[in-house]
Amino acid sequence: MKDLTSRPEEDERYRPAALIRRLLTEQGLVHWRKYAVAFVLMALSAACTALSAYLIGDVINQAYVNKNLPGIVLLGGITAALFAVKGIATYGHSVLLSHIGNRIVANNQRAVFAKLLNEGLSFFSDRHSTEFIARLSTGAASATQVINLLVISFGRDLLSLIGLVTVMVVQDPLMSFFAFVVAPPAFLVLRKLVRRVYSIARTQFHGGTRILETLQETLQGIRIVKAFTLEDTMRERFNRNVAAVEHEANKMARVSARASPLMETLGGCAIAIAITYGGYRVIDTGATPGQFFSFITAFLLAYEPAKRLARLNIELNSALVGVRVLFEVIDSPPSEPVDTNMPPLRVDTARLQLDDVSFHYRSDESVLRGMSFTAEPGQLTALVGPSGGGKSTVFSLLMRFYDTERGRIVIDGQDISTVSRRSLRQHIAYVGQDVFLFRGTVRENIAFGRPGASEDEIVAAAKAAYAHDFIMTFPRGYDTPVGEHGLQLSGGQRQRVAIARALIKNAPIILLDEATAALDSESELQVREAMDRLCKGKTTLAIAHRLHTISHADRIYVIEDGRAVESGRHDELLRKDGRYAAFYRLQLKQQEARPPVAEAAVTG
Repeated sequence: MKDLTSRPEEDERYRPAALIRRLLTEQGLVHWRKYAVAFVLMALSAACTALSAYLIGDVINQAYVNKNLPGIVLLGGITAALFAVKGIATYGHSVLLSHIGNRIVANNQRAVFAKLLNEGLSFFSDRHSTEFIARLSTGAASATQVINLLVISFGRDLLSLIGLVTVMVVQDPLMSFFAFVVAPPAFLVLRKLVRRVYSIARTQFHGGTRILETLQETLQGIRIVKAFTLEDTMRERFNRNVAAVEHEANKMARVSARASPLMETLGGCAIAIAITYGGYRVIDTGATPGQFFSFITAFLLAYEPAKRLARLNIELNSALVGVRVLFEVIDSPPSEPVDTNMPPLRVDTARLQLDDVSFHYRSDESVLRGMSFTAEPGQLTALVGPSGGGKSTVFSLLMRFYDTERGRIVIDGQDISTVSRRSLRQHIAYVGQDVFLFRGTVRENIAFGRPGASEDEIVAAAKAAYAHDFIMTFPRGYDTPVGEHGLQLSGGQRQRVAIARALIKNAPIILLDEATAALDSESELQVREAMDRLCKGKTTLAIAHRLHTISHADRIYVIEDGRAVESGRHDELLRKDGRYAAFYRLQLKQQEARPPVAEAAVTG
């Protein structure tokens, strides 16, 4: 898997020049017509600026040399018109660039989100979700920032500079030469700062990601933070991350502003030379004062765009850090590529079979070692055994979150590795121990099981899951918000909403992963009744640690060390007096040894 935090020198694709070229060709050219209009408007604005500087000389001459009031009034009117045109042009190109930029941000956000949806669980297992949040927001905005920097620098600043330099050359070519002797040393200083800026900006990005990570974990785990009095610990961790980012931000401020004293000093020297030489020309050689004032005005107006162009490389390299982190996600090979070209799964009886399946998450740690068993159509098949034996891994392989390394998983004679993942998952309904509800209403969360379901279907699913009664006790009924992760509901209520979500899907294969383990006795009874309705006539595979919850199963497999070591019905396995019987006796002994107070707490 590609390392998304690799150094910039490791990949030619992510060097600044390559990133800029890619942005312009892949995202800039798409909007070339709008950019062309923006360039025309920026050129118009630059022309108005240059003409204003040129006309100031005529104003001075009309006032102090010719004493011509009507001429001054005319020039004043022309100047006002120039500024009005400049204002309209500036408004036009600003709005146009904003529209283009917003479209580029939206397209990049869609591209990153679509890419993440095509990744398997292994892609996310060693990364924090805040990393992708930062890449999505920062990267998408940086792409627009880089393109706009280039467009504005060349369309507004460069054109303005060209127009103003033209005015300066027209008024006095020799003085123009002396005015720009400051440029070479300024560019040499700025060039040395570029690599330093890129490194600091990348460190800032990762520091900002750690701030988001600490914030998210603290808010999501606020119960644990409060219960274990971790406020000081989390505060110290957050403050440490903020201090690191603050340090890098201060460093960036120092490095970015390091050229300012030199540029201001050089600019001041150039202005002083221009003023001295211009004064000499007016006093001793008979040049008109208007010529002198026009030159100085153009020079002063040219100073700001020239300074922005000189800093362009620094700002570009700072913004390119965000572009790189965006493209790193988009370019990484998909760990779960789109396979819609593969044939769909066709389910008849929903007979499910694992044939000599092996799998490991890490190269030195096998989880499944030749796992084989069969789940018969319309029956409840239970998987029991110690933690770490591979039961949950079986579910992950069944839904193709991961692919088997050896062996086959077959549904109605079809190897699931030869069909599309989407069609496979459409035939499976999953209910886990840790229920995840999306932010939204109860109705929306049930309807996620089958988007487009009618109101009657949603209510019917809720009634079948024994959820309708408690939903109707809420003032807003099915429009009640469930909160983040469903925390506005109790554990039993969340489970029944999840079962309603699975019911409305009406899938022929049901996977139950310890769906009642975290519930009290009353909630467990209600959820079990709901699950009985869910599983009726379906091929059901259930993982259980509390053996009494699956004592009625049609077939029980004891999973240990990645293999099915025993199988049979509950009473058969007890008579065999093997591993299942040992687990059963151990649970009975634990229940008998449990103190009355603890028993009361568990059973509610």
